Amino acid sequence: MDTVTTRHQVVILGAGPAGLTLARMLSLQNVDAIVVETRTEDYVRERVRAGVIEQSTVDVLTELGVADRLHREALRHDGFYLRLDEQTHHLDFHALTGRNAFVYGQAEIVADLIDARRGDGAPMVFGASDVAVTGVDSATPVVEYTQAGRRHRVQADFIAGCDGSHGITPTLMPADTQVMTRTHPFAWLGILARTAPTTAEGMYCAHPDGLSVHSMRGTQITRQYLQVPADTTLDDWPDERIWSELRRRSRSSDHPELETGEIFDRSLAPLRSVVTTPMQFGSLFLLGDAAHIVPPTGAKGLNLAISDACVLSHALGHYYGHRDRTHLESYGETALPRIWQAQLFSWTLTTTLHRFDDNPYSWELRRARMRRWIDSEAEQRALGEVYLGLPFPTPWRPE
Repeated sequence: MDTVTTRHQVVILGAGPAGLTLARMLSLQNVDAIVVETRTEDYVRERVRAGVIEQSTVDVLTELGVADRLHREALRHDGFYLRLDEQTHHLDFHALTGRNAFVYGQAEIVADLIDARRGDGAPMVFGASDVAVTGVDSATPVVEYTQAGRRHRVQADFIAGCDGSHGITPTLMPADTQVMTRTHPFAWLGILARTAPTTAEGMYCAHPDGLSVHSMRGTQITRQYLQVPADTTLDDWPDERIWSELRRRSRSSDHPELETGEIFDRSLAPLRSVVTTPMQFGSLFLLGDAAHIVPPTGAKGLNLAISDACVLSHALGHYYGHRDRTHLESYGETALPRIWQAQLFSWTLTTTLHRFDDNPYSWELRRARMRRWIDSEAEQRALGEVYLGLPFPTPWRPE
């Protein structure tokens, strides 16, 4: 098999939000980068992922010139609803912070970024197989892959690992890398359904028997979740059982009963928390799920990925503009404080809203914390600051 050798300043492994956002940022700084993705373009455009976007993320996407459709189509939310003891409460974070969250699917962000990159004529590879990475502990790393029957060898200065927790780049970190993990004893059963949303914004329904979550993907499609045991299989949950349990856990005395309809997608997501430190090794930098994972409670994963891209883009722009490695060497230290704030937020929501055991004392403690969220403006402000998006650690390019 013939091998084609090329050179780029940066190889970005993974065409998810972290990789494509970083690619856009580097392109606008005239840094030469190639995106290499193992999945097909159709798969990347269509995979269902997070839909709640922080104000900070929207601000950056707007600066990058890829948010025109987002501003036309996204739903703007002021906060979220919390249903407790069959009563529905709106936590209006916008009133306290002046900021918003937005509902706009990850697939839509990815599509916008792919279209922008293709419009720029910048290199982007889908369907790469047999990916191999060598030399990350040197100044001359190499990425090899096969695509369309031809072997490619790409020489680079740096590699951005944006290929997720199951990708190749996390495995390239040294043996003494600390991977801190917390696995929760339950999963989320998620559905997409052709139904109208119950409330105008996303809603967490806290119930003694477990959490249900109700969000939307527009005005006629909902994304809903049930807390289920960790060993659940999808076969355990026919449509009738899903709707029955969603209705039971979301029952209220102040809203109509949950609308049911066609379920056209379902998935199971185990809940776990992961933070890798350091986030860099030699010429390799980890971003997004390759470096950290948060439970879906609070919808922080996509937003953290774009925050990481800002930090690395800023560091690479400074390096190529001034040949100064200072910001590259401090990449992880710069990114991690915000990551830990998101981990704390997600941990707080996860431990408060989910059922961990059968002890009624546990439920009453959780219930007391939720009452504080409902009754205290100070508690709402603290939640809202993180939910709507803390400032990113750096601008995406050096000033």
